[in-house]
Amino acid sequence: MLSTFRKSAIALGAVALLAITGCSGGNSANSNGDGNASGGGSLVIDTAFSIETADPGHSYDPTGNMLAKAMYETLVDFKGSDVSTPIPGLASWEANDGATEFTFTLEDGRVFSDGSPIEAKDVVFSLQRIQGMPEAKPNFLLGGVTIEEVDAQTISFTTDTPLLQLPAILANPALGIVNSDVVAENGGTTSGTDTAQKFLDGESAGSGPFVLDTLDLSSQIVLKKNDEYNGDEKPAFDRVVIRNVTESATQLANLKGGDSMVAMDLNGDQVAGLGDGLKVDSVPSGQTIFLLLNQSEDVAGDLSNVKLAEGIRYALDYPALLELAGAGSVQATGVIPPGFEGALPKGITQDLDKAKAAFAEAGYTGQTLKLQFPNDYPVGGVEFTPLAERIQAQLKDAGVTVELAPAPFATELDAYVNGSEGFGLWFWGPDYADSANFLPFGPGLKVGLRSGWAADANSDIAGIAADAASATDPDERTTAFTSFAEAMQADGPFVPLIVPGRNIATSDKVDGAVYNSVWEMDIAEITPAG
Repeated sequence: MLSTFRKSAIALGAVALLAITGCSGGNSANSNGDGNASGGGSLVIDTAFSIETADPGHSYDPTGNMLAKAMYETLVDFKGSDVSTPIPGLASWEANDGATEFTFTLEDGRVFSDGSPIEAKDVVFSLQRIQGMPEAKPNFLLGGVTIEEVDAQTISFTTDTPLLQLPAILANPALGIVNSDVVAENGGTTSGTDTAQKFLDGESAGSGPFVLDTLDLSSQIVLKKNDEYNGDEKPAFDRVVIRNVTESATQLANLKGGDSMVAMDLNGDQVAGLGDGLKVDSVPSGQTIFLLLNQSEDVAGDLSNVKLAEGIRYALDYPALLELAGAGSVQATGVIPPGFEGALPKGITQDLDKAKAAFAEAGYTGQTLKLQFPNDYPVGGVEFTPLAERIQAQLKDAGVTVELAPAPFATELDAYVNGSEGFGLWFWGPDYADSANFLPFGPGLKVGLRSGWAADANSDIAGIAADAASATDPDERTTAFTSFAEAMQADGPFVPLIVPGRNIATSDKVDGAVYNSVWEMDIAEITPAG
């Protein structure tokens, strides 16, 4: 029997930021020439580009997600910055009690940018197109999901195992619905031979508030209002210019000088003193910076045990670490960050007596621990080198010797992914707005294996993770995730440190520029102030 499905899992989701070289450009942010933003003019946004294409089926980067959100609508949506509860986008849905069968019903009367109706065939084509492209970054989101057209307004989704998080997954902008007729005419297929990316880098084929005007992946992207749009979001600007400005100092100068209205990449120090006429939305990002202690004897030798991780958890002074993170950041309370379903209400408090007892039980007798980390890849404004230096100093006070071993991101990433780091400083962000993204920290799963933590290393935690993954009752699911977070904090090989902040600064002439962990920022929500 089908029951209306409204999942209440609290989540944030997020992805790592990438920088591509670019410049500020010369577009004035004054939409009507007198320094005041008004509807119908231009909106100028500065950000460090992280984008490879305007094709939603190939896009899986922060800037790419923001662009796709503006041009392509999804079946499911979230309201504003709140990603705790999925809401209908292009469709409403029902699910069976086992969370293996979902039925989506399209909203009547919705149209693409060419005025043609949105039908079930477009949904099936759009999502099967992604399933048919193994090389497409979003491909994994729909693994194990069968998608079929029921009638012109109805689509069925079936899975072999419970997938309570499916609505949250379908809110990802990469799963935006394209006009199947237009895309098929320009090389689009569901068979794996798709060649439509080139076409979609030149013009859009969606139903979102905006359509693509011009695309230059190194300098700027220009959008214009979709005159056929008939959804709930009414774009307040006729034209949007998104500029690739890689230096945060340049973004700040542009914002203060009135050359832009939105700066997306200012650090904590910069937003702390913006001055008159500017404002900022600072929130936790959803990413977690953590330490891992390898559990493989081949990698860590005699120190391959979770008690070493426990000792480090209690040895650290978290408020002092948080000083390096800036506005919007918070302490990580576990492998599930604050704000997510099952997250713990508070994190570890420094206790040197507990730390020393755990170090003794771990067999630590003064051996030097080599801390490996990327030294050229800040996350949410947090530089890893000063963070590693502060961890080194704090552990020295607790009687632990640490040698720092920084390396470029590209170099260190291989060691992390291959599980050859004995002691590492890394970060993790979810792929969609659901706490299932953090189960990979469990034994035998992706991040657990990167720490040499085999499936049989802790059968209790492995069982809890399996229960959380298969839960179909929302309350039972929350309980399982909470139990997972508690068990990981007590007996896992990880030390969660910081959830970095995300800061979006704006002129006081606009409202609505707020961070969303799924699509960075909803451009259509930005309006002239007042």
